[in-house]
Amino acid sequence: MTQFSSKTIIVTGAAGFIGSNLVMRLLRENDDIKVIGIDNLNEYYDVRIKHWRLQQIDSIVASRGGKVAWTFVEGNIADKALIENIFTEHKPQIVVNLAAQAGVRYSITNPDAYIESNLIGFYNILEACRHNEVEHLVYASSSSVYGSNKKVPYSTDDKVDNPVSLYAATKKSNELMAHAYSKLYNIPSTGLRFFTVYGPAGRPDMAYFGFTNKLLEGKTIQIFNYGNCKRDFTYVDDIVEGVLRVMAKAPAKQTGEDGLPIPPYKVYNIGNNSPENLLDFVTILQEELIAAGVLPADYDFEAHKELVPMQAGDVPVTYADTSALEADFGFKPSTSLREGLRKFAQWYKEFYLS
Repeated sequence: MTQFSSKTIIVTGAAGFIGSNLVMRLLRENDDIKVIGIDNLNEYYDVRIKHWRLQQIDSIVASRGGKVAWTFVEGNIADKALIENIFTEHKPQIVVNLAAQAGVRYSITNPDAYIESNLIGFYNILEACRHNEVEHLVYASSSSVYGSNKKVPYSTDDKVDNPVSLYAATKKSNELMAHAYSKLYNIPSTGLRFFTVYGPAGRPDMAYFGFTNKLLEGKTIQIFNYGNCKRDFTYVDDIVEGVLRVMAKAPAKQTGEDGLPIPPYKVYNIGNNSPENLLDFVTILQEELIAAGVLPADYDFEAHKELVPMQAGDVPVTYADTSALEADFGFKPSTSLREGLRKFAQWYKEFYLS
């Protein structure tokens, strides 16, 4: 895959889980590419993981022997002057906005962080795209925009007017803001609604990571909705493959009958299209943690498991209808849950226990 050779690409949230994996693929597979990563390295979770991801990127750059250019900027996308300067200096053709304050539960206790990053920060990105004639803006939305929708699988044709968390409301706002900018300034933009992304060096606030930490410490893990939650777990490599395919194909600019631009605007789901029961997920996770040597073979899981009711802001099921992504890009995630959790367990052992 060399369709980004000779391109300049800005990736925000570049030290994040999806961002770092995307940057690595871009630098590994394209020549004469220039990637500018922005991240504020905030302390929402263990910053050591973010530094580890950046080291992985640096080692790829070193291995490419001068064929790629990588610039990392530690800064906040809510800093308008910083964003303007980066765009003016580097003139990117493609922008991938993955910087966001993530997490549903954290948005209940720390709403300010979400307004700053997800609304003000995203507005700054849109303004910079407007003034620098970017070919394609790709940005992270979230499956959480579906809120309390009862119809599954979730389709991008469904109404998404019932967010159950501030995080979800900010992501829906991103889609509305991008639509307005696409209409007003003819900026091709694509929003991606990610579904429960997991894998090595993931976010410690995600359930599989938190479960692992607690089991290792001998604590009890709480399984919400008495184990009846279903999640469309999507392995990070599948997410990145989807993002790359979308980046390469911007929505076409068209003029309507009124002589005004039809917004070059799209939104897609990226999920596994097969929701897994949380109890099954935990069973596979514990098997892989034992296989990787993270936990002893005789670990008593039943003694460390507690089934509890639903939490505020959570939904019982997430399930992606990915037919539009398949139709437009010929892509469907394919990594099995066991394969993905095995890679996570092996990474966890190496990172924390070696």
